Amino acid sequence: MAGFQFFPAAGEDIRAMLDRIGVSSVEDLYADVPQKYLRKGEYDLPDALSEQEVRDFFEGIAAMNTPLKVFAGGGAYDHYTPSVIPYITSRSEFLTAYTPYQCEISQGTLRYIFEYQSMICALTGMDVSNASLYDGPTAAAEAMKMAVSCTKKKTRVLLSEGLYPQVRRTVETYAKFHGVELGTVPVTDGQTSLDALKAELAKDDVAGVILPLVNRFGIVEDHTGFAEAIHDEKGVLVEYCDPSALAVVKSPAEWGADIAVGDGQPLGIPLTFGGPYVGFMAVRKEHLRKMPGRIVGETVDRDGKRAYVLTLQAREQHIRREKATSNICSNQSLMALFVTVYLSLMGPEGLREVNRLSTDGAHYLKSQLLATGLFGDVFPDKPFLKEFVLKPLISAEELQKRLLAAGFFGALLTEEGYVSFAVTEKRTKAEADALVKAVREG
Repeated sequence: MAGFQFFPAAGEDIRAMLDRIGVSSVEDLYADVPQKYLRKGEYDLPDALSEQEVRDFFEGIAAMNTPLKVFAGGGAYDHYTPSVIPYITSRSEFLTAYTPYQCEISQGTLRYIFEYQSMICALTGMDVSNASLYDGPTAAAEAMKMAVSCTKKKTRVLLSEGLYPQVRRTVETYAKFHGVELGTVPVTDGQTSLDALKAELAKDDVAGVILPLVNRFGIVEDHTGFAEAIHDEKGVLVEYCDPSALAVVKSPAEWGADIAVGDGQPLGIPLTFGGPYVGFMAVRKEHLRKMPGRIVGETVDRDGKRAYVLTLQAREQHIRREKATSNICSNQSLMALFVTVYLSLMGPEGLREVNRLSTDGAHYLKSQLLATGLFGDVFPDKPFLKEFVLKPLISAEELQKRLLAAGFFGALLTEEGYVSFAVTEKRTKAEADALVKAVREG
């Protein structure tokens, strides 16, 4: 068996291991497990298949999928992924790389993580970025925990009703098991209410507030006065962002935020049925030591050459887990590489062009849908980029049925009974016209 080290152990190997630990049989290893939990009989496994048969089997399953033109958003967007990105990320030095504990043999991985951090800081205007978190909602949950840790004596965190439902639900789950009390800031006329926020802050127990830069209605929020109100009460402002939009809207730093979080999926990561994605977090330097995840730093080696290392790693994340600020020890490094390559290719001008095409398409689609007479305009005067909501004057179920029959995915139903549409640079005028026709004619 020495030449086949990855094969299951043979009989003589098993016997040697049992003898070494003083056990007579494999079954004895499970003596403490109640019999009712032990499986009896053989496993019902299918017969072995050849490589071609396996390919045919999965191609048959894939053929059952119905490809649709995506006009939906809700936190994940069908942006274009340049073809070079899958090529670069599939190289073995990237695809098989894991957490770079040994910097001596991980300089390539550490370098792109450092560049990822630098680009996230450039987008958000913040001082430091980690690399990275699982997705946008868990990044928001980690920011919630950070806010409590940074303010210490305050125990409540406020969530805007304008946040995506999946963000709020994830934060609620984390809060439940960390003893954090949550409050809600209502949305008035499509915008998080500053007056309602001030009323909550007056209770003098608010550690932090999580606001959407672009909310679940697609509206770009005006956060004038929010940071001042929160900071006057010694609280922490967290901005939840679509990073693609940061190329054309005010950054979290410009709004006075302390922490910026969001999902990096719009930056070159395909939808892929919901994941894997990558959560980003960037903070002002005074909150650096409260950050979860990994941070890569730049230094020099003993020969004076530039080198990269993991830095500011708390032992508690690996050993004394109950005392850790966060127990996220891993990172979405491969997805961070997607983002790094995408941002390197697009540059500031490319990101602005993505937003211009998406915004032009979204405004065109909205005007055409309203012209059908089947929708009411919910927020006619509010600024939006690629996503918007309308009030359907027919049932949302019927609307979605018409779209699916014509090969479109859109009209996501909101909590208020509105439907949302999103348009990216991938969607053409002809596709938008076909969607409108499907809505009108049924």
